Amino acid sequence: MRKFLLNPLFYFFLLFGCQKQLIDCDILIQNGMIYDGTGDVPYKGIVAIKDDKIIYVGPNSSFMPDTVIEANGHSIAPGFINMLSWAYGGLVNDGRSLSDLKQGVTLEVFGEGSSPGPLSEKMKQGIYERNPNMEPIPYTSFGEALQYLEDKGVATNIASFLGATTVRIHEIGYDNRDATAEELNKMKELVKSSMIEGAMGIGSSLIYAPADYASTEELIALCKVASSYGGIYISHMRNEDYKLMEALEELIQISIEASIPAEIYHLKASRQPNWYLLDSLIKRVNQEREKGHRITADIYTYNASSTGLTGVIPTWVQEGGHRAWINRMKDLKVRERLLMEIRRELSEQSPEDILMVGFRTDEMEKKYLGKTVAEAADMRDQSPEEAIIDMVIEDDNRIQCIYFSMSEENIRKKIQIPWVSFCSDAGSYSDISEDFKTHPRAFGSFIRVLGKYARDENLITLQEGIRKLTSLPATNLGLKGRGFLKEGYYADVVIFDSEKVEDKATFDKPLQFAQGVEHVLVNGVPVLLNGSHTNNFPGRFVKGPGYIGE
Repeated sequence: MRKFLLNPLFYFFLLFGCQKQLIDCDILIQNGMIYDGTGDVPYKGIVAIKDDKIIYVGPNSSFMPDTVIEANGHSIAPGFINMLSWAYGGLVNDGRSLSDLKQGVTLEVFGEGSSPGPLSEKMKQGIYERNPNMEPIPYTSFGEALQYLEDKGVATNIASFLGATTVRIHEIGYDNRDATAEELNKMKELVKSSMIEGAMGIGSSLIYAPADYASTEELIALCKVASSYGGIYISHMRNEDYKLMEALEELIQISIEASIPAEIYHLKASRQPNWYLLDSLIKRVNQEREKGHRITADIYTYNASSTGLTGVIPTWVQEGGHRAWINRMKDLKVRERLLMEIRRELSEQSPEDILMVGFRTDEMEKKYLGKTVAEAADMRDQSPEEAIIDMVIEDDNRIQCIYFSMSEENIRKKIQIPWVSFCSDAGSYSDISEDFKTHPRAFGSFIRVLGKYARDENLITLQEGIRKLTSLPATNLGLKGRGFLKEGYYADVVIFDSEKVEDKATFDKPLQFAQGVEHVLVNGVPVLLNGSHTNNFPGRFVKGPGYIGE
């Protein structure tokens, strides 16, 4: 029998205190507080695991385990679900997923607008042109892309929506126009095949080009196909500031006309003049939910977002793809209009509150990494809007930034909404010896739910925080056998010290792992023991409800 933090009294009771027939199991987690994912009051109990499934959850019973994990009175919960992860590429190179794993995440969900597949040969060629040193992409279809990551070896489970942008680029490219009837039919066929291969539904990112070139009608047509296979629609809505309510109405329209549940990606009212709109949005969603329409949302637990400088650059200038975009911004006739429109954006999003954290070239990184747009503009003796255009051209890149644009009060409101789950909207990182900048949400978005907001601020109970991290997203996704600690469910389990869980990452020093998560199991296999990775990679491609396979 292998053991981890084994209680010696276990053997005494095993040998002398039990007359009942012993039940074999692979792993027994004992002496913990059971939070089963329902939101009910926790209780002291055990979890018995055989192969990849939970075979018992409840008060102490008689088991003969190969391995005992001693919980020491700490919390035992289902694995947490990251509703929006950008970890696919990073996990291909390093499957440990430590920044999420150390927060208890056992399922990474991809697909905000773009998904790893399907890829045409033309799409692959475009990727190679931007990344000339990368190895050939060995997959084409949606299902092949996800299976490739599982086969490479990954610690967490993985799932994905089909990116509406990916489908559009596949058939239309980067043109700013409606799809023809023939193109739309081909797009619908891609949705059908991807749903059958395991997609969770359709994911859109309508604030970016070329995603926002898609009409509402196009999205409804794609979502009708996904709906017929039990999928959902999840969207970075078309606007998150002064047109927030109009964007919400579009999401509701798509949901109703396509008969599909809908979720709002990283719900926010962005930029201070628009913070008040969050109350109207919550009220409107509740109205639809009272009618029986399934509208939900997810958030990350920070008052800053992260995207490229494209967040303040209009999408019309990006038509035609990356090279056309860069060349168009060099055109002096275009520049005058572009400067005016960026200046308008900066009137609500101060350049002092845009922090640059990701560059393509070493030269630009050395000059501007960790600088705000305002600081860079001063260094360059330019206006902020001029600096934005020229830095993008010089770096030949969108330049990743952090935007301080949200209200902490609104975050607290969102934390308490029963239909809101959580995401990181970030990659998952394991090697923090590298010198790079990123948003701290990659290292702290989930653990803050349990530490900062449940324990320290008492905004929600711990059991409610766990429900919103586990069964709520699992139910929204239509997952079978995940999201709860129940007999017959997959053994995705997290053991953590509720008094010690804490995020350590900051905007200045983001590369710091969370604390307090002690053990994590994925599909019945320990991947984190005593806070250390076990070099096990049992993660699986979790298929959506339309999957047709073995």
